[in-house]
Amino acid sequence: MKFSIERAALLRAVYQAQSVVERRNTIPILANVLIEAEGDSVSFRATDLDIEVVDKAPAQVERAGATTVSAVTLHEIVRKLPDGALVSLSEDGAAGRLVVQAGRSNFQLATLPKEDFPVMTATEYAANFSASAEMLRRLFDKSKFAISTEETRYYLNGVYFHTADGPDGPVLRAVATDGHRLAQIDAPLPAGADGMPGVIVPRKTVGELRKLLDDDEAKIAVSVSETKVRFATPEITLTSKVIDGTFPDYNRVIPTGNTKKMEVDAADFAKAVDRVATVSSERSRAVKLALDEDRLVLSVNAPDSGAAEEEIAVAYGDDRLEIGFNAKYLLEIASQVDRENAVFMFSSPGEPTLMREGNDTTAIYVVMPMRV
Repeated sequence: MKFSIERAALLRAVYQAQSVVERRNTIPILANVLIEAEGDSVSFRATDLDIEVVDKAPAQVERAGATTVSAVTLHEIVRKLPDGALVSLSEDGAAGRLVVQAGRSNFQLATLPKEDFPVMTATEYAANFSASAEMLRRLFDKSKFAISTEETRYYLNGVYFHTADGPDGPVLRAVATDGHRLAQIDAPLPAGADGMPGVIVPRKTVGELRKLLDDDEAKIAVSVSETKVRFATPEITLTSKVIDGTFPDYNRVIPTGNTKKMEVDAADFAKAVDRVATVSSERSRAVKLALDEDRLVLSVNAPDSGAAEEEIAVAYGDDRLEIGFNAKYLLEIASQVDRENAVFMFSSPGEPTLMREGNDTTAIYVVMPMRV
């Protein structure tokens, strides 16, 4: 195997590969990237046995072939090469080495046999459809903050990606919850997505997927089966196993009878919460919201470190209400608001609160209160 490739194209390909491989693993081949050169392109394949990413890059291939080499080491080398360099990679089969050359730099890296590299088995997908990168980015970016980190509740360690009935018809929906807060984001149902099985996309896959979604104009080919999900652009294919579990009936925790409405500038609210939470102890980070007519007083009382209070103008015309929340949860939810105003719908100090962006019902958030 021998080929030449632009440094920028090589860096992009190995960056995605090295982020998939597990740093600590007991199987040496899983630390490697499988490099396959053929025709006028080279593919870089990496896996941790749950996720597989294949990144194709254009190259001048002199001799077709394949080998595996440490993904992290190759990435570090390419990252440190000068911009615009032309990188030559050639396999020295007899010595079991991959030779990497660029200008006056020369590296020889240990290889492992390509036959040992595990390739994810092909799957028949129940649904195949195309979605814009912008739409997928919104679905996953706005919901991922609520993914649970509790390993015991493994079925909450991802985003539930499924079809559902929205207020105006069928939608593609992403839901995440950790029991304390919940995010539900809807998008118009793409052609071909009806009948798609609901799957729980793991946290790591959501993070890797984000790297495919920077170009708003890009179209992503999405394939879903009961056990796997695949996202593909012409250059990158990301395939992942899904979490084998049943996502809870989240509709039961979304309040429908909350009538006390507060409308507030989302940015002002987030900044005020952040300021008053400065004095609270890290452990609870409880912030009290005292609502009266068109007035919100945010306060924190931490006996060991002090107290803080701030008043902001809001639109509120219901009965006086005092309710407490974890400051971190309020900040994370407020940071999801793209529009100017956040609308909070309250019921009572002990009941979950609903939040949405203005009049937009395609993104709703639920947060459980705290006793303060």
